[in-house]
Amino acid sequence: MTAAAHHHDEPGHGLSRRRLLGASAALGAGAWLLRGTVGPDTARADAPVPPGLPAGTELFRRVYQNWSGEVRTDQLWTCAPRTPGEVPALADWARAHGWRLRAQGHRHTWAPLTVADGTPAAARVLLLDTTRHLTAITADSPTTVRAQSGASMEALLAHLAERGLGLTAVPAPGELTVGGVLAIGGHGSAVPAAGEQRPDGHGYGSVSNQVTRLTAVVLDPATDRYTLRTFDRSEADSAAFLVHLGRAFVTEVVLRAGADRPLRCVSRLDLPAAELFARPGALPPSSPSRPRTFADFVERDGRVEAIWFAYTERPWLKTWSVTPNRPFAARAVDEPYNYPFSDSVPEPVARLAGDLVSGTWASAPLFGQLQYLIAKIGLTGDLTDVLLSGDLLRELLTGEVITHLLAGGLRSDLWGPSRTLLQYVRPTTLRVTANGYAILARRADLQWVVAEFADRYRELLDAYRARGEFPVNGAVEIRVTGLDDPAWSGVPGARPPLLSALRPRPDRPEWDTAVWLDVLAFPGTPGLHRFARDLEQALLRSFDGTRAGLRVEWSKGWAYTEDAAWADPDMLDRVVPASHRAGGGAGWDEAVTVLDRHDPHRVFGNPFLDRLLKL
Repeated sequence: MTAAAHHHDEPGHGLSRRRLLGASAALGAGAWLLRGTVGPDTARADAPVPPGLPAGTELFRRVYQNWSGEVRTDQLWTCAPRTPGEVPALADWARAHGWRLRAQGHRHTWAPLTVADGTPAAARVLLLDTTRHLTAITADSPTTVRAQSGASMEALLAHLAERGLGLTAVPAPGELTVGGVLAIGGHGSAVPAAGEQRPDGHGYGSVSNQVTRLTAVVLDPATDRYTLRTFDRSEADSAAFLVHLGRAFVTEVVLRAGADRPLRCVSRLDLPAAELFARPGALPPSSPSRPRTFADFVERDGRVEAIWFAYTERPWLKTWSVTPNRPFAARAVDEPYNYPFSDSVPEPVARLAGDLVSGTWASAPLFGQLQYLIAKIGLTGDLTDVLLSGDLLRELLTGEVITHLLAGGLRSDLWGPSRTLLQYVRPTTLRVTANGYAILARRADLQWVVAEFADRYRELLDAYRARGEFPVNGAVEIRVTGLDDPAWSGVPGARPPLLSALRPRPDRPEWDTAVWLDVLAFPGTPGLHRFARDLEQALLRSFDGTRAGLRVEWSKGWAYTEDAAWADPDMLDRVVPASHRAGGGAGWDEAVTVLDRHDPHRVFGNPFLDRLLKL
């Protein structure tokens, strides 16, 4: 569940929202962004000012902390380039002085692609904050938009909407930079519904696949200095920059868009997980007028997300359908973030979350049930399950809480411009960690993929629970997208992003769909990494390339050992690269080669990427 908080301390109610923020990075509203910011004149002696920076560099020190709080550093030197032209000069400086540059946006990420946890103040790392100045968005043509890398996705979609344009699928949070989304192949949830024809300018893959032109900082071999170079999508090398994991610095891009299509978003919580995620053929065929499995809903609407709260049996299913005119039953909306019960954490959720991060991990089943009930009240106003729930849940869901949840009106049936329904996660959500995988398969096997995952997940969760362990206290999130078809960019000769999890397999042209799987939990939950490793290994066995194949979701958690993410040597050195080499064709090796050629000194890199991105 996503949510924000009451901003007051209440004695006698465990950890309040404010105290919880101080106790754990699992919850938060971004207040840490400016914590510890100092200028060069007040810096401590353990971190001398970087010598010889280009004149006019706007320099300060700042703690880097990512979304979930799992990556936190000492105060690192940071600057905010005012123009794209300042970045090549900084790259020349970094090369000459043995420093490395790391692009930094809103830090809404999990993986250590920017910097590693615990990076010391003395490290020769200079963060480049793109969100202060590199935020321009302008029309490039009637159907394209030019955006600098520090612009937010919320601002980008608002700009497009003003021009009557939109994108088919985007990440749910609005406070993400365009550069950050492109670096990791950010995506939404969309495939063509039955009978749907793709309109010009739209695509069903990653946002990166919508790029028609980009400008990056590269070494000019003629001058041996870094410079800005613009790559058209038709140039072969551009395919390595479309998803680069932070191994490059892209200053601006041109994205293709299409005429906006209003959407209707319907939420429901009446379907049992056993039916929604059933194995193909395990249930009687659904009536065409009343689909009942996950694949049925995808076939009907094309745009589906399931949120399955831990230890509950009725997921929150959201479907988006292209709907030109407002249906009579739907509520019209004209701004994003339309789930206030998720954006504003009711006090009982904050209390239980506080108990969890304070060590009462066995409260996870109760927390899952509470999240489900709050979603159901906020969406439908139905109090039946509250009345039938246990005494503790009824005690938590007081009349005041229920009144608060119902104050904004019901949200189970919404209609409006696409951006108002595609962006629904604010920065004030519960800050949980998440693993992430994309399973590539035939669309005809979509339900099998979902069922196979659900079975493996449930088996592990039950086994841990039988031992008195509760490693998961968030939700499972399941989305579906198409793969990256370069023709959707509209640029002749375009190739798919080489490092995208959605790059098609040349040897598996029938694999046209990706199922995205995430499991969420509070950082620090006992047994979480061990559970995530068990699940990761089970998924690798299930989706071994025979009927479906697995790739990691770059921005999330993967490569688990029993006590850490992004740490398993076999995953880092063999499994992950092999998942991008499999099937032949351009991919991992070409991407690494191109990025190394344009930045042979690895100015844009870090030790983690040095380990991962190698031939």
